[in-house]
Amino acid sequence: MTYRLHYAPDNASLIVRLALLELQVPFDCVLVDRSIEAQKSADYLQLNPMGRIPVLETPDGPIFETAAILLWLVDRHGALGPDTQSAQRGDFLKWLFFMSNTLHADLRALFYPDTYFDTTPRADFVTQTQARVDRALHLLDQNITAWSAPEGVWVTDFYICVVLRWCALYPIGGTHWFDLARYPALHQLSRKMDTYPATEHAITAEGLHTTPFSAPRHATPPYGTQSNVSFSF
Repeated sequence: MTYRLHYAPDNASLIVRLALLELQVPFDCVLVDRSIEAQKSADYLQLNPMGRIPVLETPDGPIFETAAILLWLVDRHGALGPDTQSAQRGDFLKWLFFMSNTLHADLRALFYPDTYFDTTPRADFVTQTQARVDRALHLLDQNITAWSAPEGVWVTDFYICVVLRWCALYPIGGTHWFDLARYPALHQLSRKMDTYPATEHAITAEGLHTTPFSAPRHATPPYGTQSNVSFSF
């Protein structure tokens, strides 16, 4: 079965796209048009009842939650992460889920604070969330050898680089707190991943420009021309 990735440009689906490209497995891409809230449609909610992106359709059925998809791919293909018998497996798992459950969750709060309040979010909520994200990034920077592939790439490398991209770009007008240079190990990783082969494919597919992680620009996705794209290797 060819995998089917339900995606939107510059969403968490980008992390999964990069993993699929690196694995060199065939997959189809199906655009979820957020401008019409297609992620809330009845058909999409059958795939992900939370109405979030991404979903990966697999022989085992549709999988949602970014970390779950990534771990499923690692274990199914025996690549992009240490195997279950590796001494590195524990560190890999704890930092993968730290990225997902702690860092990514706080980013959602930072990008969509209005979903946490019935009225205008308090200013201290935003600054406190920024501080938590900053703390998480420093921890990842200081512990990079525990979760980053010693050779090649792991899904965690893709995950954090996409997160760094988001921190630099979103929310529009609210990124003054973020400076990638303050996290030297992450900065170095992002520069390496800018030119990774999988990244080059993703740049074209989602209009990410030439330095999507170390010096990102807002995406200019090719809507209408590549909303449905198949990849075969």
